[in-house]
Amino acid sequence: MPLHRLGWSHFFEGQFLSWRERGCVPARVTEEHKTYYVIMGEFAEKPAEVSGRFRHLASARSQYPAVGDWVAVSDAPEDDRAVIHGLLERKSVYTRKGVRSSGMPDTGGRSEAQVLAANVDTVFLVSGLDGDFNLRRIERYLSAAWDSGAAPVIILNKADLCPDIVARIDDVGSVAFGIPVHAISAADGQGMEAVEAHLSPGRTGVFLGSSGVGKSTIINRLLGEARLKTNLVREHDGRGRHTTTCRQMLFLPGGGIVIDTPGMREFRLWDDEGGLSRTFEDVEQLATRCRFTDCRHQTEPGCAIREAIEAGRLDENRYDSYLKLEKERRFLAMRKDQAAQRQRERQWQKKIRQHQEAVKELKKRGLL
Repeated sequence: MPLHRLGWSHFFEGQFLSWRERGCVPARVTEEHKTYYVIMGEFAEKPAEVSGRFRHLASARSQYPAVGDWVAVSDAPEDDRAVIHGLLERKSVYTRKGVRSSGMPDTGGRSEAQVLAANVDTVFLVSGLDGDFNLRRIERYLSAAWDSGAAPVIILNKADLCPDIVARIDDVGSVAFGIPVHAISAADGQGMEAVEAHLSPGRTGVFLGSSGVGKSTIINRLLGEARLKTNLVREHDGRGRHTTTCRQMLFLPGGGIVIDTPGMREFRLWDDEGGLSRTFEDVEQLATRCRFTDCRHQTEPGCAIREAIEAGRLDENRYDSYLKLEKERRFLAMRKDQAAQRQRERQWQKKIRQHQEAVKELKKRGLL
């Protein structure tokens, strides 16, 4: 497949010059498994593994390839597997707080960033218009979407089950300012043209949402065939089971690209480069109008937040959601600082050991 159909652009071409001089070719990661990857370039899909040097230099899980990444590989036609030597800088990356998995660097049980998709143009945040509908979850996903560098789009699936679609769209509009919101029914194809409009040739989208919202059904509609397995949701709570078991890239008949991800029962933030402020811009603007700059928004006189809640201009549940995510963000920042300190200590201890070994070798040779 031509590289531009895979999403290749000048952003990546500029980075790849030095790799070409080393005899490498570019490829994009289309599947991620526990012990290997599947890649595609100007050759057929084939399995690949990272080189020993790559593994040695990678100190965190997020430094390993993920679906959507562009990598530098050495590929001999006679070899069963290609070898990944380098990872190109990502133009966008959607991450969440994850835990260590098999084949990744040992973090001593500590949480770290898990890359869900890389080099994505559009993040489709899928919510079901049934028992899954939850504005607080949409706020959480939206905060991470803004941080990813990709453009968020909200998909409200199962419109055929909703008696008042307009009201639901208005609800979402009250927490997702200026974000495209599309109500669709993937089961019967209603509204799918709005999704397809975001996936022109060479552009990549990722579908994110909890289990049972219909991501696989949406993608099957885009593919024009039932390629992905789907399951019915439970009647008593509207929740579903995971049908996607690994992250994978799929190529649409119209030239667009989608990344399918397993449903998530829990989504915990990892990065925050302003996504929280952008998602809750209304709350933070209100806070600037408080009489006191150190207002805690509780019982202080002249509190713009409390006044807006009492007047019905700010939903108290939305404010509580903001406080919860802000607390999570502060805790995350503290943990990152601690992790950075541990990393500096490990590097320092490594240098000390290297110095001690060098001194020991010099003494052994009688040079000290």
